[in-house]
Amino acid sequence: MSVWGKSAHVNNAKFILQLSKGLIRHQRARRLIMFYCVLAALVMVFAGAVVSDRFVREHPFAALVYWAVCAWITLLAVLLALYDIVKVRADAQRARRHLEQEYLKKTDDEDSR
Repeated sequence: MSVWGKSAHVNNAKFILQLSKGLIRHQRARRLIMFYCVLAALVMVFAGAVVSDRFVREHPFAALVYWAVCAWITLLAVLLALYDIVKVRADAQRARRHLEQEYLKKTDDEDSR
């Protein structure tokens, strides 16, 4: 196997994995991806509904692939939205706990005086 064989494939996979993790963890990037996924799905649904009559009869497999891609993009947007809800709730709960601990620490300090 050459130098560019397996190691380049592994490095590309690691890079893609790290990039995906970064995009999912960054709130602004995640919401931007959700926006463009929903926009793409809406455009695809509109284009599929307007153009699909003749296209479906002539190319049924291509139409099936088209609607599968549209469903995949929609599912991606829904899963990102669910992840965003869970992440926002967890961050809010973490911030609330932190504030409660600060408040209790202040009240304990004042009571000890």
